[in-house]
Amino acid sequence: MEKPIIFAGENPDDMNYPIGIQTFSEITKNEYVYVDKTDLVWKLAHSSKYIFLSRPRRFGKSLLCSTLASYFRGEKELFEGLRIMDLEKDWESYPVFHIDLSVAKAQISVEGLQTVLFRLLEPYKEKYGEGAYEITPGTRFSGLIQRAYQRTGKQVVVIIDEYDAPLLDKLHETALLEAFRTVMQEFFVQLKANEAMVRFCFITGITKFAQLSIFSTINNLRNVSMEPAFAAICGITKEELETVLVPNIEELAEANQWTTEDTLQKLKLQYDGYHFCSKSPDIFNPFSLMYAFGTGDIGNYWFTSGTPSFLFRQMRKYNTNILELDKLEVSSSQFDVPTEAMTSALPLLYQSGYLTIKSFDYDAQLYTLDFPNAEVKVGFLENFLVTMMEVKGKDTQGFASRFYKSLLLHDLDGAMRLMQSFFASIPYLDHGNKDLDELTRFEAYYEVLMYVIFSIFNCRVFTQVKTALGKADVVVFMNDATYVMELKINGTAQEALEQIDTKNYAIPYQETGLPVVKIGIAFSKETRTVSDWMIENKEH
Repeated sequence: MEKPIIFAGENPDDMNYPIGIQTFSEITKNEYVYVDKTDLVWKLAHSSKYIFLSRPRRFGKSLLCSTLASYFRGEKELFEGLRIMDLEKDWESYPVFHIDLSVAKAQISVEGLQTVLFRLLEPYKEKYGEGAYEITPGTRFSGLIQRAYQRTGKQVVVIIDEYDAPLLDKLHETALLEAFRTVMQEFFVQLKANEAMVRFCFITGITKFAQLSIFSTINNLRNVSMEPAFAAICGITKEELETVLVPNIEELAEANQWTTEDTLQKLKLQYDGYHFCSKSPDIFNPFSLMYAFGTGDIGNYWFTSGTPSFLFRQMRKYNTNILELDKLEVSSSQFDVPTEAMTSALPLLYQSGYLTIKSFDYDAQLYTLDFPNAEVKVGFLENFLVTMMEVKGKDTQGFASRFYKSLLLHDLDGAMRLMQSFFASIPYLDHGNKDLDELTRFEAYYEVLMYVIFSIFNCRVFTQVKTALGKADVVVFMNDATYVMELKINGTAQEALEQIDTKNYAIPYQETGLPVVKIGIAFSKETRTVSDWMIENKEH
């Protein structure tokens, strides 16, 4: 029997990539590239009755939900040729409630949220009818479950995608958050109340299921987010990329006149690095990977689909120090906690995909968290500049590119002039941000900016580097030189350069075989930019 789907890598000359397509039936019927996960889908469907899975946005949660919906509807013809055909024999059909709560994320009132919930239930009301006294979304939902069960004689399947979408943007609005939470609790409690009529319930979101307390009544909800068995159910694994997607890599390499090996390394640097448990395989971002294959260009695509403002609001609330986000060693209790127990933005940074597990020390029971890849790190840092440091209306990427190019060309004076011009234009304090205004009067503000600028190009950059006699403000490691920088607020560049020498900041790097460039930089509190600089050993 002819397969109704192009398996990844089967026909590289005529590939259709599912960019922005999250419906399983559309992918199979229109022969889009699909990496077969249906064996894991079957395993998930037969593992527990109530299941929750947390994954970052644009990571395939919606496609997984759609696949589960097609499976439980008994749409066998959509799965021909896939792994699930060796596992499923009965293909029983159930009434399926597939609800996508992402459409409720923009609501600003309880009435608006309730209206959206009623609208999401409307197709099921047309199919199963309407009962008396169903005056809330929850009572309507309960009535529909009961009528579907009674009319079909089958237990129902409930699939809820992005359960937390209505709530995330309200984290900073305590009163509205509580009101929204009450509405959602009343909606979700029906899943427990009608347990005998439920065959399977699957819920996805960004944040952990215990967060926001809306599932407090579902005491048997199994969270598989960090279970090794389902670590690869969303995303593309390294093994899948290096086997079934090899023809796609070769096509991308040919389009850019790269070698296959170089292309694979570029893809790994840009999109790899996600791990969702201590024993997780390497996972690539599926949205960005398919976008790169489809466009023939390895770019930053994840952030073009939206920046979560809720995350940066929480970072501001908890005074998150961006300099401490590299290679954090933490216990699971520090990043896998409910919102009510949060004492930092770390849980949201992890659960939303900006940090991921890089390693696990079994003896110490400590996880190392870091940015997963270049795409996430660069996008995060650029948005950090705009949102947290109010660098608005500036071509940050353009400045960083010119600055980096000047360093590569060993034009250090040119690089410093660019920095002077850029810093002179920030921050924009037209919104009365007194905290930020005060921060610009300290060296730490400029250390953060320099850290971000260098990190955008994946340079190894460190701030407050300890030595025997003190701490160097900024140390940057590039391929052809090491830069040791000392900053002075309302001091002189000469004083900064002398401190590098008297404190021996450069000595640890003189045995590397690379030139060590010492740079003293003076900043003015009044102009908030570079007022002077001095460079020593700038000749290579």
